[in-house]
Amino acid sequence: MYEINIKIIGLIYINSDDHFFVYTMWPKNNKYQHMKLLEGKVAIVTGAARGIGEAVAIKFAEHGAHVAFTYVSDSSTEKAKALEVKLQAMGVKAKAYQSNAGEFAACEAFVADVLKEFGTVDICVNNAGISKDNLLLRMTPEQFEEVIKVNLNSVFYMTKQIIKPMMKARSGSIINMSSVIGEMGNAGQSSYAASKAGVIGFTKSVAKELGSRNIRCNAIAPGFVETDMTSYLKEGEAADKYKAGIPLGRFASAEDIANVTLFLASDLSSYVTGQTISACGGLNM
Repeated sequence: MYEINIKIIGLIYINSDDHFFVYTMWPKNNKYQHMKLLEGKVAIVTGAARGIGEAVAIKFAEHGAHVAFTYVSDSSTEKAKALEVKLQAMGVKAKAYQSNAGEFAACEAFVADVLKEFGTVDICVNNAGISKDNLLLRMTPEQFEEVIKVNLNSVFYMTKQIIKPMMKARSGSIINMSSVIGEMGNAGQSSYAASKAGVIGFTKSVAKELGSRNIRCNAIAPGFVETDMTSYLKEGEAADKYKAGIPLGRFASAEDIANVTLFLASDLSSYVTGQTISACGGLNM
């Protein structure tokens, strides 16, 4: 008779609050141990005072990551500071920085400050974004350029800064927030669609360029997500119309997108790069 002691890695448990964890299991004593997927990693999340960015920052902290995050407007200062305190209460290092991801000099200064404070950057989530929807006939050059500046230029600015420590470490995960609109297009959203389609092309190019350095770069294309930016779609005929086109029959929560981001940030996706994951409930397929 032989006694076999087997370690099983990768058992995923989802609780009633839709939080998921990975456990290791030793059948010999039948004890479970909580494994945090990002233990000790340093993550940057841009545009994290609300919505998807806030959910990502919280999810990362739950899994042991130290988080440096940005917000841009003075009106978001109170929320950003409250989030900073919330993350710190989870036992990780966290700091809010007021910084405009759409300005190259601001990104340069921000990453320099993070490196000084945290020592390195293992993960970067380029999440900052805006929308200024308008019909093409009515859209001004200034409106178009502002959306491109915040949604696309910021991804270039931040990525250019954070690849330096990642290349030195020969490791890193870059996650760029695109949109199904960048894949499908949508009337009245030509500027937004152009910016988010550009993010996908940029992501693929960076993945090819930096793959040999063990730096992964992926994009997420959320569908309709219940955030402040889409609050006008939550109720009424417009909401029913959009939900009718989603096979899963509902809008995403910010945490739905944060869960996909966690996967791409962690070693669970160590062989995934250059991909765009459509987290859209089946809207785009």
